[in-house]
Amino acid sequence: MQELCIKEASAADLGGVRAVMLDAVYRDFGTGYVPRWHADIIDPVAFYLAPPRHTLLVAVDERDGTVAATAALDARGPAHPPNPRRLAERYPSGETAQLRRVYVRPEFRRRGLARRLVAGLVDFAEADGGYRSVYLHAYPHSPGAMGLWRVLGEVVCDEREEVPGGGSGVVHFEIPLPK
Repeated sequence: MQELCIKEASAADLGGVRAVMLDAVYRDFGTGYVPRWHADIIDPVAFYLAPPRHTLLVAVDERDGTVAATAALDARGPAHPPNPRRLAERYPSGETAQLRRVYVRPEFRRRGLARRLVAGLVDFAEADGGYRSVYLHAYPHSPGAMGLWRVLGEVVCDEREEVPGGGSGVVHFEIPLPK
Protein backbone atom coordinates (compact mmCIF):
# COMPACT_ATOMS: atom_id res chain seq x y z
CA MET A 1 0.00 0.00 0.00
CA GLN A 2 1.33 3.40 -0.96
CA GLU A 3 1.94 5.97 1.74
CA LEU A 4 0.24 9.21 0.71
CA CYS A 5 0.94 12.45 2.55
CA ILE A 6 -1.39 15.46 2.44
CA LYS A 7 0.56 18.74 2.57
CA GLU A 8 0.75 22.26 1.22
CA ALA A 9 2.31 22.22 -2.23
CA SER A 10 5.95 23.21 -2.51
CA ALA A 11 8.06 24.28 -5.47
CA ALA A 12 9.18 20.67 -5.87
CA ASP A 13 5.55 19.58 -6.37
CA LEU A 14 4.58 22.09 -9.07
CA GLY A 15 5.40 19.92 -12.10
CA GLY A 16 3.27 17.13 -10.67
CA VAL A 17 0.51 19.60 -9.78
CA ARG A 18 0.35 20.87 -13.35
CA ALA A 19 0.35 17.30 -14.70
CA VAL A 20 -2.58 16.22 -12.48
CA MET A 21 -4.58 19.34 -13.34
CA LEU A 22 -3.91 19.25 -17.07
CA ASP A 23 -4.68 15.54 -17.22
CA ALA A 24 -8.05 16.28 -15.59
CA VAL A 25 -9.05 19.05 -18.00
CA TYR A 26 -8.10 16.93 -21.00
CA ARG A 27 -9.26 13.46 -19.82
CA ASP A 28 -12.16 14.16 -17.46
CA PHE A 29 -13.58 17.37 -18.92
CA GLY A 30 -12.56 17.03 -22.55
CA THR A 31 -11.97 20.78 -22.85
CA GLY A 32 -8.22 20.76 -22.98
CA TYR A 33 -6.30 23.79 -21.79
CA VAL A 34 -8.28 27.03 -22.20
CA PRO A 35 -6.19 30.04 -21.06
CA ARG A 36 -9.10 32.12 -19.73
CA TRP A 37 -10.29 29.19 -17.59
CA HIS A 38 -7.01 27.50 -16.69
CA ALA A 39 -4.36 30.21 -16.16
CA ASP A 40 -4.06 29.04 -12.54
CA ILE A 41 -2.88 25.62 -13.73
CA ILE A 42 0.11 27.15 -15.49
CA ASP A 43 0.95 29.56 -12.65
CA PRO A 44 -0.24 27.98 -9.38
CA VAL A 45 2.25 30.08 -7.39
CA ALA A 46 0.56 33.36 -8.34
CA PHE A 47 -2.93 31.99 -7.81
CA TYR A 48 -2.58 29.75 -4.75
CA LEU A 49 0.80 29.92 -3.03
CA ALA A 50 1.67 33.63 -3.00
CA PRO A 51 -1.66 35.15 -1.83
CA PRO A 52 -1.88 34.76 1.95
CA ARG A 53 -5.56 33.70 2.01
CA HIS A 54 -5.14 31.07 -0.70
CA THR A 55 -3.67 27.58 -0.57
CA LEU A 56 -2.87 24.58 -2.70
CA LEU A 57 -2.80 21.14 -1.10
CA VAL A 58 -1.43 17.97 -2.62
CA ALA A 59 -1.47 14.27 -1.86
CA VAL A 60 2.04 12.98 -2.51
CA ASP A 61 3.35 9.41 -2.64
CA GLU A 62 6.10 9.59 -0.01
CA ARG A 63 8.13 6.86 -1.71
CA ASP A 64 8.74 8.63 -5.01
CA GLY A 65 7.24 12.14 -4.74
CA THR A 66 4.45 11.49 -7.26
CA VAL A 67 1.60 14.00 -6.92
CA ALA A 68 -1.52 11.85 -6.71
CA ALA A 69 -4.11 14.58 -6.12
CA THR A 70 -4.59 18.35 -5.87
CA ALA A 71 -7.01 20.73 -4.18
CA ALA A 72 -6.91 24.52 -4.08
CA LEU A 73 -8.73 27.34 -2.31
CA ASP A 74 -8.91 31.01 -3.14
CA ALA A 75 -10.89 34.06 -2.06
CA ARG A 76 -12.55 34.69 -5.43
CA GLY A 77 -16.28 34.16 -5.47
CA PRO A 78 -18.10 32.99 -8.59
CA ALA A 79 -18.21 35.69 -11.28
CA HIS A 80 -21.33 36.79 -13.12
CA PRO A 81 -21.33 36.03 -15.98
CA PRO A 82 -20.88 33.11 -16.60
CA ASN A 83 -22.45 32.09 -13.29
CA PRO A 84 -25.98 33.11 -12.28
CA ARG A 85 -26.10 36.59 -10.72
CA ARG A 86 -27.65 35.31 -7.49
CA LEU A 87 -24.57 33.12 -6.86
CA ALA A 88 -22.16 36.01 -7.40
CA GLU A 89 -24.21 38.05 -4.90
CA ARG A 90 -24.49 35.20 -2.36
CA TYR A 91 -20.76 34.32 -2.55
CA PRO A 92 -18.82 37.60 -2.83
CA SER A 93 -15.07 37.65 -3.34
CA GLY A 94 -13.15 38.16 -0.11
CA GLU A 95 -15.81 36.47 2.02
CA THR A 96 -16.02 33.24 0.03
CA ALA A 97 -13.51 30.40 0.11
CA GLN A 98 -13.87 28.85 -3.33
CA LEU A 99 -12.61 25.31 -3.72
CA ARG A 100 -10.91 24.64 -7.02
CA ARG A 101 -8.97 21.94 -8.83
CA VAL A 102 -9.93 19.02 -6.58
CA TYR A 103 -8.52 16.33 -8.87
CA VAL A 104 -7.31 12.80 -8.16
CA ARG A 105 -5.33 10.70 -10.65
CA PRO A 106 -7.46 7.69 -11.71
CA GLU A 107 -5.09 5.13 -10.19
CA PHE A 108 -5.39 6.83 -6.79
CA ARG A 109 -9.20 7.22 -6.69
CA ARG A 110 -11.47 5.54 -4.15
CA ARG A 111 -8.98 5.99 -1.29
CA GLY A 112 -10.54 9.03 0.40
CA LEU A 113 -7.94 11.48 -0.94
CA ALA A 114 -10.43 14.06 -2.20
CA ARG A 115 -12.31 13.97 1.09
CA ARG A 116 -9.06 14.42 3.07
CA LEU A 117 -7.93 17.28 0.83
CA VAL A 118 -11.28 19.04 1.14
CA ALA A 119 -11.16 18.66 4.93
CA GLY A 120 -7.75 20.36 4.84
CA LEU A 121 -9.12 23.21 2.73
CA VAL A 122 -12.12 23.69 5.03
CA ASP A 123 -9.75 23.75 8.03
CA PHE A 124 -7.66 26.39 6.23
CA ALA A 125 -10.78 28.51 5.55
CA GLU A 126 -11.91 28.22 9.15
CA ALA A 127 -8.47 29.17 10.51
CA ASP A 128 -8.39 32.21 8.22
CA GLY A 129 -11.37 33.66 10.10
CA GLY A 130 -12.48 35.93 7.25
CA TYR A 131 -14.46 33.49 5.17
CA ARG A 132 -18.18 33.19 5.82
CA SER A 133 -18.83 30.41 3.29
CA VAL A 134 -17.17 27.66 1.27
CA TYR A 135 -18.36 27.40 -2.33
CA LEU A 136 -17.51 25.29 -5.37
CA HIS A 137 -18.91 24.28 -8.72
CA ALA A 138 -18.66 20.87 -10.30
CA TYR A 139 -19.36 19.24 -13.61
CA PRO A 140 -21.75 16.27 -13.43
CA HIS A 141 -19.69 14.23 -15.91
CA SER A 142 -16.54 14.48 -13.77
CA PRO A 143 -15.81 11.00 -12.36
CA GLY A 144 -16.97 10.76 -8.74
CA ALA A 145 -17.69 14.47 -8.37
CA MET A 146 -21.43 14.47 -7.74
CA GLY A 147 -21.27 11.70 -5.15
CA LEU A 148 -18.48 13.42 -3.23
CA TRP A 149 -19.97 16.91 -3.27
CA ARG A 150 -23.49 15.73 -2.35
CA VAL A 151 -22.04 14.01 0.74
CA LEU A 152 -19.87 16.97 1.76
CA GLY A 153 -22.12 19.86 0.81
CA GLU A 154 -25.49 21.11 -0.32
CA VAL A 155 -26.57 21.93 -3.86
CA VAL A 156 -27.33 25.65 -4.09
CA CYS A 157 -27.92 25.74 -7.86
CA ASP A 158 -28.17 23.01 -10.46
CA GLU A 159 -27.95 24.87 -13.74
CA ARG A 160 -29.33 21.87 -15.61
CA GLU A 161 -32.65 22.44 -13.81
CA GLU A 162 -32.64 26.12 -12.81
CA VAL A 163 -31.12 28.03 -15.72
CA PRO A 164 -33.00 28.35 -19.01
CA GLY A 165 -31.46 25.99 -21.54
CA GLY A 166 -29.47 24.26 -18.77
CA GLY A 167 -26.87 27.02 -18.54
CA SER A 168 -23.41 25.52 -18.61
CA GLY A 169 -24.66 22.33 -16.93
CA VAL A 170 -22.67 23.14 -13.80
CA VAL A 171 -23.84 22.22 -10.30
CA HIS A 172 -22.96 24.70 -7.52
CA PHE A 173 -22.42 23.62 -3.91
CA GLU A 174 -21.87 25.10 -0.49
CA ILE A 175 -19.91 23.18 2.12
CA PRO A 176 -20.63 24.15 5.71
CA LEU A 177 -17.91 25.80 7.74
CA PRO A 178 -17.57 24.31 11.22
CA LYS A 179 -19.14 26.51 13.86
